Order: sequence, then C-alpha cells, then structure tokens
Amino acid sequence: MSRLVIRATLASFALAAFGSPSGLLAQTSSAPASAAAASAPVDHAKSYFHYGMAKLYENEAVASGRQDLATQAIEQYKLALDADPNSRILQDGVANLYFRLGRIREAVAAAEDQIGKHPDDIDAHLLLGHVYLRSIGDGQGPETEQMLQAAIKEYQTIVSLKPGDLENQLLLGQLYSLNHQPLKAEEQYKIAQKIDPTNEDVVLDIARQYSEEGDLNQAANVIAKVPLSDRTGRMDFALAGLYDQLKRPKDAAKAYQDALDQDPGNTNAERGLATALAQAGETAEAAKVNAEILASNPDDPQALMREGELQRQKGEFDKALATFKKVQAQIPNGNDPELIYNEALTYDGLGRFPESIKAVKLLLSVTASADGKYSGEAEQNRAALLQLLGRVAGQAGDEDEAIAAYQQMAALGGSYAAQATDSEVDTYRDAHQWAKALQVSADAAKAMPSNHDVQLTYALQLADAGKLAEAVKLARAQLSGTPDDRDVYYDLAEMYVRAKRWKDASHAFDKAAVLATQPDDKVILYYFRGDAELREKSYDQAEEDFQKGLAISPNDASIENDLGYMYADRGIKLDQAVDMLKKAVASDPQNYAFLDSLAWAYYKQGMYALAQNYELKAVKLMPNDPTVLAHLGGIEAKNGKLQEAIDDWQKSLQEFATSLPPDIDPADVTKVRHELESARVRLAHLGEAPAK
Repeated sequence: MSRLVIRATLASFALAAFGSPSGLLAQTSSAPASAAAASAPVDHAKSYFHYGMAKLYENEAVASGRQDLATQAIEQYKLALDADPNSRILQDGVANLYFRLGRIREAVAAAEDQIGKHPDDIDAHLLLGHVYLRSIGDGQGPETEQMLQAAIKEYQTIVSLKPGDLENQLLLGQLYSLNHQPLKAEEQYKIAQKIDPTNEDVVLDIARQYSEEGDLNQAANVIAKVPLSDRTGRMDFALAGLYDQLKRPKDAAKAYQDALDQDPGNTNAERGLATALAQAGETAEAAKVNAEILASNPDDPQALMREGELQRQKGEFDKALATFKKVQAQIPNGNDPELIYNEALTYDGLGRFPESIKAVKLLLSVTASADGKYSGEAEQNRAALLQLLGRVAGQAGDEDEAIAAYQQMAALGGSYAAQATDSEVDTYRDAHQWAKALQVSADAAKAMPSNHDVQLTYALQLADAGKLAEAVKLARAQLSGTPDDRDVYYDLAEMYVRAKRWKDASHAFDKAAVLATQPDDKVILYYFRGDAELREKSYDQAEEDFQKGLAISPNDASIENDLGYMYADRGIKLDQAVDMLKKAVASDPQNYAFLDSLAWAYYKQGMYALAQNYELKAVKLMPNDPTVLAHLGGIEAKNGKLQEAIDDWQKSLQEFATSLPPDIDPADVTKVRHELESARVRLAHLGEAPAK
C-alpha cells in the first residue's frame, strides 16, 4: 500500500450551539421517513433546546474524555429527534458525535441509516468518507483494502452531489492513485485543474501523479507552466527536486533560489541550492551558500558534507578529510553511504589507497542487495563503486584486486560488461602487461561480437601488437553510416598516429570532421587533431587547432592541458601555460597528467619547490609512467636531491624499456640516460657513491 498522504478535513456536520432556529428549520427534510413520522407534530422549540444542550455536552465530552458527558450528549440528541424525527441536522449530528467519541461502528451505522433515508445527504456521505479515510490512514490490517474501496465509492458520490468542490475532487484523485489507477487519478486532477489551475495542491498533486508514473519531465512541466508570479515556495521546491532527479543542476539551482526568495528561512532549499550549484560547476557560489548555512548552524551535517565535497573538488584533501570526520560525529549511523563514498574519494586524493579501498569495500557491503541482484539506479551505483574500486586498486599497484572488481562489474551484464572490459584493458596497459591487455580484449570481442565499443578496443590492441592491417579492417567493419562513425574514425586516426602514418591519420580526421556538426563535436575534433599534430611535432598547426577548440569551449581542461604542456615543454609563453594548467588541475585535482603538466611548467619557470610538490602527486597517482618519473628526476636534481633524482631516472628507464614503441620518443630516452650519467658523475665529485 502506498504511503500517499490523504488530506481529509472534516466538513461541518452540525450548526454551532445556539444557532438560528430558522436555520434548523431550513435544513429539515420535507420527505418524512414514514407516514407516522409525517403525521407526528414537530416541536421546533423543544428540538432546538435539546440540540443546543447536546452540542454543549458533546464538546465537553470530547475535550475531557468523560463518558458520562458523552452519554448525556447522546440522550439530548435522542430527545431532540423525538421532537423533530426527520431533521437531517440532528441525524447527522448523532453520527458525527459517535465519530468524535471514537465509536466508529455506531458512527457508520448512524450515517448509513441516514443515507438510507436520504441518499443525497452530503454531510452523511462526507462523514462516511472521512471514517474510511481515517481507517486507510490507520492501516487497519487486512481491512485496509476494503476501506479504500469504500472510500472511493463514497467520494464518487460526494463529487457528484457537490460538483466543483476542489478539496473533494483532489481527494478522489488521491484515492484512485492509492488504488493504482493512474488514469482515473489523472482524470480527477484535470477536473480539479479546471476549477483552479494555479492552486498549489492541484499543481503538486498532478506533478506527483506524473512522478509516480515515472514521467519526471511531465511532472516538472506541470509546475514550470505555472506563472512565476502564481508559484508558491512549495511548488518551486518540488520543481527543484524534480530537476535534481532529471540531472538538470542549473535548472534545479534556479528553482531552489526561487523557493528561497519566497521562504528565506527554508534550510532544505538552501541545502538543495548549495548542492545544485556544486553539481552545475558553480563551486564559488555553492561554497558561499553553504557557508551561510554553517554560519547559522555550524554542526549541520548536510552542510558539512557539502563543505567537505567542495574542499575535495578543489584538491584540499586534508581539509576535506577533517570535515568528513566532523560529519561522522554528527551522524548516528557510521555507515552512511554518502559519507563513506566521500571518504573513499578523499583517501584516494591523498594517495592513501589502502584506506580508500577499505572504504569502497565497506560501501559495497552496506549497499549490497540480499539476493545479489540489482536494477535501475541501484545497478548503476553498484557499477560505479566497482569502477572506483578497480581504479584505486590499480593506482595502488594491485592489478589482481583491480581486475577482480572489474569482473564483478562485468557480471552486471549489458553495457557494464563492455565498460569493464575497457577498464581491464587499461589496467593491464598501465602495468605494461601488453599481452594480457590483448588477450582480455580478444576474449571480450569474441563474447560480444555485436558491441562496437568492444570491437574497437580489440582493434586498438591489435594495432599496438603490430597487426595494423587487421586492426584497421576490424575498425572499418564497425562503420554504420551514422553519426556514431565519428568514434570509429577517431580510433582509426589514433592507430595511424601511433604508427606514424600522419597522412592516413589526417584523412581519418577529415572523415570525422564531416560528422562533427555540433559545437561539442567540433571541440572533440580539434582536441584529437591537435593532440595528433603535437605528437607529430607540428606545433603551429597543433596550436591552431587547440585554439579553435578553446574558442568554442574556453574552459576545456583537456585542451588547456595539452596546449599548456606544449608551451611549457618548448619553454615559451610560460605564464600563459601556468595559468591554463592551474585551471586544468582545479577542474580535476586527481588527474595525474594535469598535475605532471603543471609541475613541468613550474620547472621551466625555475620554481622547483612548487614543481616538486605537483610532480610527487602525479607520481603517486601513476607511479610507472616513464615521462612522469623522468620529470620528477629533473626537478629533484634542481632541488639538490641528486640521489633521489638518480633513483627516479633509473625507474624511468626501466619503464621506457617495457613501454610500447609508439609511446617512446628515442630523444626522451637519450636525454634521461644523459641526465642519469651526469648526475652520477656529479654525485661522485661530491664524494658520495651513486646508487647502482
């Protein structure tokens, strides 16, 4: 049974004590229940007197709970009815009295008796309807379904007897919704909408109905169509929540702000605004809103959680961890999934991989289903956690742990199997285990012959294994004559670039360019093309394409990284390079390539201490990249740490020795060897024995 909230306000079933006698006469039935009753004289004065006394006893009995007063009230109603047997007010009053006293069966019997005499008595129907509503709300065991059907029947009658009544129309719609009859519920809501199209309850009920049916866009549209001037704070807050679910953070932030404009003290709206702004990339504004919440309540756990997330996103991992520890102290349940997830990411950022792995495993345990089956959002979250576990384990150098995580991810099936294959291949490639990477991709290609992504991954491994013709043939077989062919051409271009077949690569990029019609598509094209030209050492052309991409997307971190690194490595435009690379790192503080580029730019500026700080972070995230190790050696040498530099240059040469030919620039290897030998000589002159 749904936990839908049923709003039920009891209508006024009797006149207030000492009301107008003429009012009582006006509501007396003109159709007596029997011939005897019709012939009996009506004593209005006596009836009115006893009715007034009954109301006094009734109110006192309800307030005090005294049964003797309740008995007196019932006796007074009986005396009033003796004087006026056919009065609807009196008959409804008796039924309502029983209801107020909690004597439900007698209330139902009295109301049903009245309806039997007067089928169109709206007050009696309302009383019965209210009784059934309360029974549904109380959840009275197996009788709940029976009460629901009875309530629906009563409110069907009520809306027919009292058309145009907004409250009852909404109640009937809610009852249909509770009974899993969405079409009938929607019909009632639309009738209510015609009565008052901007009524808060009407709009929110319709939106809720669409939301329960899974149509979040339609639910949001119902509220969004209400003019802003007619929208209430509750409407805006509900709209913001829908935008959150639709992953539209900018729209959610605006709706939360609109809700706050009407209700400045709504802390939930403030929290929602801070989260939405952060998700929309407006970190400065998010931090400002979050700070306002913490200023009024320093221990607010949700605001502290957001503060920790913002600190983590800025790369302030030590501060973030301290903040999450504060959150932990505020949350009774130490296994809060959001908190564990944030701690896992923070430990990862700090390079404390064992603690990060432990946190992810705990989260996988906390969120595990009893039967081991997942679907929808739960399946998506499971896959994301396994992906995180695999990545962190890979950074920790534990390939077995990483592969085991990806295999669990693959077991989820569907698109997750293909994603897991890519991750397994990347793990083996990062570990320079090229044969295993090729075997995994080959097995996946055989198991998923119709999956284009899997086939392309296999084609790329074939190309690196020296089987370029076979790789190109397999890649071309994935062309489908659709815009998705862009990705195929990019992969073909990558194969040709790694084989140093620059003209073939350029031709593949030309094919992709025809399909890159949207601005975002063009940015990707300029990035890939510029990267290829950079590897070809066509620096002017690379710069031109990178600048074209930035003209469309000024904050594209990948382009800023490649262009900034190109400037730094060539020793030109160093200030501009540092500015671009600082932006790239700020957008992704855990990207080892971004960290390495910024470190190298600082090195070129002669800022060796800063350079070493960032390079050490890069090495921690990717400890077997020969270029990163070579850079660290150069920086350490400038900082007077010759032995450390020698150690890292030796590691660099070892990693170069196990790298694929396309990943090696012989000039880089020669340079590292020269630096290593030079450092050994300098160390010997200082009277220290260099490490072998």
